[in-house]
Amino acid sequence: MTIDILRSNMERCLEVHTRFVEVCLPALTAAADALIAAYRAGHKALFFGNGGSAADAQHLAAEFLGRYLRQRAPLAALALHTNSSALTAIANDYGYEHVFSRQLEALAAPGDVAVGISTSGNSPNVIEALECARRLGLVTIALTGSSGGRLRSLADILIAVPSEETPRIQECHILAGHALCDAVEQALTLGDFPVVARATSAR
Repeated sequence: MTIDILRSNMERCLEVHTRFVEVCLPALTAAADALIAAYRAGHKALFFGNGGSAADAQHLAAEFLGRYLRQRAPLAALALHTNSSALTAIANDYGYEHVFSRQLEALAAPGDVAVGISTSGNSPNVIEALECARRLGLVTIALTGSSGGRLRSLADILIAVPSEETPRIQECHILAGHALCDAVEQALTLGDFPVVARATSAR
């Protein structure tokens, strides 16, 4: 029985990954191009999500800031849930739906890229953050499940995994993130998109 459960998970994962490539490659290409253009202009990426999506946000910010596979200059990237004092203070004083948008108001500048991650597409604080990002002049990317939820109408680029299963969506989100890291890193290290000095935040 255990082996059947394991096999079922693996087979389902592979099935969704195959459909993900077929459905989402254009959106992934657009997201990679947006990140490359932002880094070329000296901007940064800001990632945010809840639970497993927060873990993905932190993971991907680390890949950009450190390195993915190649030696290159660090790329400015932040995961907005990692400052627990700021997160809990904002949640306590303003409400949990503002924990990411409040930080964007302080840290983001026009031309930066906001990456909201939500399997349902309906996380209130991610919705609030993408609304704020649009007001601030950021490029907005959302990683969601198949419906896109409310984030569908807020994202410049929607990467909607063709599944309703949370584990399968999360597996595709980290695959998408790794693929974006690779595309950005290759573009920058091959010299097609030279990085300029990072833009100073207007705030």
